[in-house]
Amino acid sequence: MAFNAFLWRAARDTVSFLPLSSADPFGGVIITDWYSDTPSAAERFKVNVIILSRDLVADGVSARVFREVRGDTAVGWRSASVSADTASKLENAILQRARELRIAATAGG
Repeated sequence: MAFNAFLWRAARDTVSFLPLSSADPFGGVIITDWYSDTPSAAERFKVNVIILSRDLVADGVSARVFREVRGDTAVGWRSASVSADTASKLENAILQRARELRIAATAGG
């Protein structure tokens, strides 16, 4: 692996509620499919995560979050803005989970 295994596993755990479109364990890339709470929801989300480092460091993971909202039936789904800190919060959640995994591995559990 050319990237940190704890970050990889943490990223997979963190986005596990989203349907997976692609996961490349050799390239460190996770791409989810579109997700909404219910089939009739007026918005949906998609996430791309890239593991960038062999080390468990803050800049070792990059996340991009995409959002679409449903327009009228003629327009269908259209791109919408995502809060500026959404990707950062996702990256922080992945980093926190990676630290937990490393601590558990070090403690033998």
